[in-house]
Amino acid sequence: MESDERVQTVVEVKIPSMYRVIMHNDHYTTMEFVVMVLMNVFQKPKADATRIMMDVHRKGAGECGIYPRDIAETKVAIVHQKARSSSFPLRCSMEKA
Repeated sequence: MESDERVQTVVEVKIPSMYRVIMHNDHYTTMEFVVMVLMNVFQKPKADATRIMMDVHRKGAGECGIYPRDIAETKVAIVHQKARSSSFPLRCSMEKA
């Protein structure tokens, strides 16, 4: 006799953790360079990029966006690479959102 047992598999889909990318102020990186990075790396319109740059300048840090971990890590690395290649000490970091 054949058994008609069925096995149910429950698949749990977990939403990936999100990370906030933060840009930090320094006294050497130009405001124009920060706006350019925000527009090119984070695809911010010029008005938003300028607002974030002013937060970085006035408050010491500004939020560039919230992304899944891999994307946030990549964006931080790209910012650091662009800054180093232009001889700026611009820093970005990420924190769990």
